Amino acid sequence: MSDSIKHECGLALIRLRKSFSYYQQQYGTSLWGLNKLYLLMEKQHNRGQDGAGVVAVKLNTEPGYPFMNRIRSNAPQAIADIFHRIGEQINEFEKYNPGVRNHPGLLKGNIDFMGEVLLGHLRYGTQGKNKLEYCHPFINRHIMPARNLALAGNFNIVNAEELYAHIGKQPKEDLRSSDLAALLELIYQLLNEADEKAPDQLDIISVLQKTISLLDGGYNVGGVTGNGIAFVFRDPHGIRPSYYYINEEVVVAASERAAIRTTFNVPENQVQELMPGQGLIVYEDGRVVIEQLVPPKERKACSFERIYFSRGSDEKIYRERNQLGFRLSKAVLEAIQHDLRNTIFSFIPNTAETAFYGMLKGMEQYLNQIKIERILSWGKNFDEEKLREMINRTIRVEKIAIKDVKMRTFITEDVSRNEMVQHVYDITYGTVRPNEDTLVVIDDSIVRGTTLKESIIRMLGRLRPKKIIVVSSSPQIRYPDCYGIDMSKMGDFIAFNAAVSLLKDAGRTAFLQELMERCQLMEKEGKLQEENVVRQLYKQFTTEQITAKIAALITPPELNIPVEVIFQRIEDLHASCPNNLGDWYFTGNYPTPGGNRVVNKAFMNYMEGKNVRGY
Repeated sequence: MSDSIKHECGLALIRLRKSFSYYQQQYGTSLWGLNKLYLLMEKQHNRGQDGAGVVAVKLNTEPGYPFMNRIRSNAPQAIADIFHRIGEQINEFEKYNPGVRNHPGLLKGNIDFMGEVLLGHLRYGTQGKNKLEYCHPFINRHIMPARNLALAGNFNIVNAEELYAHIGKQPKEDLRSSDLAALLELIYQLLNEADEKAPDQLDIISVLQKTISLLDGGYNVGGVTGNGIAFVFRDPHGIRPSYYYINEEVVVAASERAAIRTTFNVPENQVQELMPGQGLIVYEDGRVVIEQLVPPKERKACSFERIYFSRGSDEKIYRERNQLGFRLSKAVLEAIQHDLRNTIFSFIPNTAETAFYGMLKGMEQYLNQIKIERILSWGKNFDEEKLREMINRTIRVEKIAIKDVKMRTFITEDVSRNEMVQHVYDITYGTVRPNEDTLVVIDDSIVRGTTLKESIIRMLGRLRPKKIIVVSSSPQIRYPDCYGIDMSKMGDFIAFNAAVSLLKDAGRTAFLQELMERCQLMEKEGKLQEENVVRQLYKQFTTEQITAKIAALITPPELNIPVEVIFQRIEDLHASCPNNLGDWYFTGNYPTPGGNRVVNKAFMNYMEGKNVRGY
């Protein structure tokens, strides 16, 4: 993806179902659980690089001994930092106790993170600040083990203020913008109430049911109590992904199926999806329950997971991304007027590569059909050289754009910094016949268009192609997200800026003020969540008009080479990713009322010149 989006988070939960001595005998190490947690988190490092954290809970500890420990890091390599520090404690203890690794009981008694329940998290900051204090898991402590609670998740809750009002508590000033803090306080209060009613018989299912009934957002949340109850629950629309694996040795939950498969070396059919509205609960004695906590609502699993966010090593995701590219091939062929001889195909590295292969497959199918038709039309009027020339015709593929090292500069002035941005990507010279070849490059999506304009298209222009066609494997991103992706400011979207620019061209900017006044009235009446007002802006123009304006906006003013943009159709997106139909950032169809409130607030912020999130 050319435009970097901070997104998602990664959840990793491991509950060991055997004693540490079992893993020592079976796998040669009682650190098996920690090793697996490290792998499970590392295989999801794409989901969060602002920080990481781990909580470990020890079962059946003696009174007075620590049973819940936490470690967090916001270092540049947070996962490595956390496990290095855990390893240092083990090595230090071993220095004075040689051979202790062969004594699981001693390790559990003296190493903080030798717990049977392990909760890990990787964070991208979509709410709150990127400080250590905002890294998950969060903890609320109590002198009674059952009332201790650690919580982490991949989510955004858009009604955090209402949650605080419901529990009658004011947020701490330094955590006011953290939705996890609000969720923690809510579950903590419900947990304490449940434990008071039935000590030692905590009804965790009832606690989670009450929790979900109060939430507006998309979420995959994991938690653990001090007495060892572990749980994961997913929102009723299934917006955020959630998977689990269970055998007699371990219970595992994570944000990505492929991470579990790789870490535990299991086939796809053994890793299950936690369905919308469901909860996975592991009790103190190791019993596992999959419970439908609330009735599922219309499935709106995030399509961006399939387009870009989740790792492409999952076989289903790989096929879907391939299909996204394949379904664009017809539009691309029309744009190049079926002139494959004078067209070069490439991709924006590296995540668009799979969609590129799909687009390439479409081109090859067309070319093979042309070969058959031409050869049949010859009858017997051909020789070996003519036949060889036709059979050997191929799609012209080159690695045009190269993602260079991340450019860093101490220079703060805009002119110099912009010069550095231009060189984020490099190009392969000598691949394009100047003024003859059309250059087609595919990207996952076009969000802001900044990198395309300031870096990629400028660089491609140096090859002097006849025309540049930028293909997006996703539709136009028109609306903010509020369910876990950091796309929340209207002014950041190239599609929104294109629509505003078209209004200006038509002398109709007063329409923006009309929409603003409508939003203000709805806010005054407490109805901001009832309608997505911004959809009225896009209805003023056709998709083709907005696409053409986007092409103009991403073309550097000094470039005299035509630039065209092709976007994925919504219908083809759904056909390619049939189980992930969440498309609110493309269509404005938010699955919860909070989505409408966020998009309207984001528009109001834009009109008022506020560079802040809409939630």
